[in-house]
Amino acid sequence: MPTATAAPATEPQLVSPTEKAASPASPATNFGPNAAPELDLLVRAGCEFVYYTAFPTPLFLTLTPRQTLFQHLEVESQKFDPPQAVYEYEDAHGNIIHRVRLQPGLNTIRHDSLVRVPSVPENVEGFGPPVPVEELPDHLLRYTLPSRYCDSDKLLDFAFEKFGQVPHGRERVQAICDWVHHNIEYRTFSGSPTKSAADTVADGFGVCRDFAHTALTLCRTFNLPARYVTGYVADIAFQDSGTPMDFHAYFEVYLGHRWHTFDARFNVPRIGRIKIAHGLDAVDGAFATVYGQASWRKFEVWSYQVDPADPTAATIEAPVDLSKRLCGTPRLIVPGRK
Repeated sequence: MPTATAAPATEPQLVSPTEKAASPASPATNFGPNAAPELDLLVRAGCEFVYYTAFPTPLFLTLTPRQTLFQHLEVESQKFDPPQAVYEYEDAHGNIIHRVRLQPGLNTIRHDSLVRVPSVPENVEGFGPPVPVEELPDHLLRYTLPSRYCDSDKLLDFAFEKFGQVPHGRERVQAICDWVHHNIEYRTFSGSPTKSAADTVADGFGVCRDFAHTALTLCRTFNLPARYVTGYVADIAFQDSGTPMDFHAYFEVYLGHRWHTFDARFNVPRIGRIKIAHGLDAVDGAFATVYGQASWRKFEVWSYQVDPADPTAATIEAPVDLSKRLCGTPRLIVPGRK
């Protein structure tokens, strides 16, 4: 059995594993009619990890940042050692998946990218009212239902006891985030591939994916469409905690006919969040899905703001160099702006 379940595949296409320029962003119906904010910051984001396997092993990767109104993928590079054929397809949620086959021995996978993001905090555009179920687009109804890790049917009574008196909509979502943030302990290395939202409420601790699962599950109990999201969160205008960089899980809620970002782990609006994938839960957001036995030998992630005018920093050809980053403190730096 695979260590994570991949979404149904469409007809795959053969793509080059070397650097490619990103395609222009298409109109993002997910985010409503609002105009796109100015994408005036540049973030370098990527990862490198090494697998060891004794046999040829299929691997599905979800590493390419999405194109949306709030981020633009300028360039990306995906390299494999040993080299191998890579097949790309789009899953049922619009995420970009790459299919490869690990070879016996050590396999190095490196993904790197430059992404444009806005210098304003997320949700600065404000919130509209919740959309009644009967008015929801058909394709969004799935985000109101229980799923593998978001067992909202088990938390109905709990949710109505805790949040039933809170006004429906943005206030209720924020109340849910506040409760998860203050009542679930963030415990490093406590993640489990079988842990659901109901388990997290019972245990009282978890990692970022458990925070996201729990908060979005509680939103679904009130028929609010909510989906799981994975990506990068650079420390832009935010104090670096000193812990190693990693992927991050959060969630989105559909209010006022558009998706809004929420994060019960940090529970404050962030700047420069880079979205990789979204779906029903972590099944759809796994950055790697292995069909067989493979063990980690290395895992490294980077995400930091760079100066677009610095040719030694605004490139994925140069080595990762955190001395070039413009983030990691509460001060927001917008190159070219006083």
